[in-house]
Amino acid sequence: MRLENKTAIITGAASGMGAEEARVFASEGARVVVSDLSDDLGQALVDEIKQAGGEAHYIHIDVRNEDEWASLVAESIDTFGPINILVNNAGLSSSFVQDDDDFEAWQRLMDVNLNGVYLGCRAVLPNMKANGGGSIVNISSISGYVGSAGGHPGYFASKGGVRIYTKAMAFKHGPAGIRVNSVHPGVMPPMRTAAHFGAESISPNLQRMLDITPLKRRGETIDVAKAVLFMASDDAAFITGTELIVDGGMLSGYGGYPE
Repeated sequence: MRLENKTAIITGAASGMGAEEARVFASEGARVVVSDLSDDLGQALVDEIKQAGGEAHYIHIDVRNEDEWASLVAESIDTFGPINILVNNAGLSSSFVQDDDDFEAWQRLMDVNLNGVYLGCRAVLPNMKANGGGSIVNISSISGYVGSAGGHPGYFASKGGVRIYTKAMAFKHGPAGIRVNSVHPGVMPPMRTAAHFGAESISPNLQRMLDITPLKRRGETIDVAKAVLFMASDDAAFITGTELIVDGGMLSGYGGYPE
């Protein structure tokens, strides 16, 4: 029960990695605030967690909206008490749009993937400071390290921004007892916003990425959830401003991934 008596907010928690993080956190004793745009899926997950004996509460949020962040934090505190953990998990896929010249897509990728992280951190920091500290885990990507010809460039820029923003926040808020770290998943099941969401076949590009992955498999959402659990918990009490790569070793020898 590594998160017993702790309140955790997880964004983008209605499906995929976020949902798995919520399940794992609840199983470790956390009071989980499931937040997302997909209300039906989010509430269904809350019901699932409660049926398994955990504590959870659903709150709708668009992470781009400052007012909605303020409401989420206030309702979370009213429901479960002080906020101990924030997981900025919500994001748009790199294949959200394929046109590199689509500036509107660039802006939306930045708004969700980077500005959403900024607004989330800013919203929880006062409560964490008032209660002696906390842990923030920002979900980035291996795309925060290296580029590729696939996907919109804005995705890579946004995830790289999350990585360095995390370091700056860790340095700034460490004296208040607040740890800030990032987790960087590799090849994973496609997000709901991915162009190939629900596709059963493995694309040639995906196969090339798997070919250079030492563990020779795609990651699963549980792989990321357990990494996030470690970073959020007191097991990582002396870790801040760093990143945990969860990619099956893909970046260890290649230094990038193919087109």
